[in-house]
Amino acid sequence: MRIDRINVYTAQLPVKGGAYRMASDDVETLDSTLVEIVANNGLVGWGETCPIGPVYQPHHALGARAAIAEIAPGLIGSEIASIRRLAKQMDERLNGHGYAKAAFDMAFLDLLGLKLGVPVSTLLGGALTDRVPAYYSLIVGSPEETARIATEKVKTGYVRLQVKIGGRNLEEDVAVIHKVWEAVGYKARIAVDGNRGLTVAAAIHLDRLCQAISFVFEQPCNTMDEIATLKGRMTHPVYLDESTEDQNAVLRAISLGIADGFGFKVTRLGGLTKMTTVRDLCTVRSLPHSCDDAWGGDIIAAACVHLAATVEPSRMEGAWIAQEYINGHFDGKNPVIIDKGHIAVPQRPGLGVKPEPGMFGKPIAIYGP
Repeated sequence: MRIDRINVYTAQLPVKGGAYRMASDDVETLDSTLVEIVANNGLVGWGETCPIGPVYQPHHALGARAAIAEIAPGLIGSEIASIRRLAKQMDERLNGHGYAKAAFDMAFLDLLGLKLGVPVSTLLGGALTDRVPAYYSLIVGSPEETARIATEKVKTGYVRLQVKIGGRNLEEDVAVIHKVWEAVGYKARIAVDGNRGLTVAAAIHLDRLCQAISFVFEQPCNTMDEIATLKGRMTHPVYLDESTEDQNAVLRAISLGIADGFGFKVTRLGGLTKMTTVRDLCTVRSLPHSCDDAWGGDIIAAACVHLAATVEPSRMEGAWIAQEYINGHFDGKNPVIIDKGHIAVPQRPGLGVKPEPGMFGKPIAIYGP
């Protein structure tokens, strides 16, 4: 099975209900890039990458498409058998840009799963469950509104809530955390996500002011060096998210002992194949983590869920997908959905989702004959 043609599409994903507010930015519409790889035997594999704007990470939609343009011509005619060989070919075409390569990696695995008749989770080591927990992300908002939504989401079955803070005065962030805790208590695990928005001093101050509340503190400060200075000074466990820019960063954080857990993004780390390495590193050190992505439709959602299913459930912090924030699905027959706070792992071969024909319009780029 060889790569015959690569088609590239875009899809605009408006945020349902208004802007998605974080410490670093507000986003209203996300620009997703889709890669369709057509094999010489007629099978088709799909991949997706969807940066949440140009500020959250050093990723952006136009950058993804420029990177794809560098990589794609060198893949035409390649055999789809060894994912590692294909990764080497991509690296020989372009250094870095893992978030663009991740779309290809998803599509390779989708094709291989289709050829072998097995779901992608099998290719990633095998599923340990057929249903993974999701978690809900509460955007930066007022104490009362955030607590109200938190209460509603716990009632629908979510077992973990992520409370976004930052970009405003510390007192309001502290009030939000207290209100959410009063509303849900131990009914859900709470992660307080600073999205790199706090100084070291502010992180320590907030930690002290919320000392009696049970939560994990996710990426409070901008850099790994800043977070390293928090070691031994915090009451709450500290998780890394944005600082995990590649496998080496994860290894460094584990070696330094500065991360009590992680929020992993599939595209940030370069794709599902590379994610299995950090998953296994976390297994060795018994470190909990999530399997997420920044944004995207059913393709990215399926990729996150397949990976999450291969993680030991006791260390699985949940899978975040954008389904709650966008309208519709790429695959109307087999959508990836959250039901009672959990997501069923696709059981069909490959990723288990297939965009409806023509839904993305004409390709913005075609590589191959």
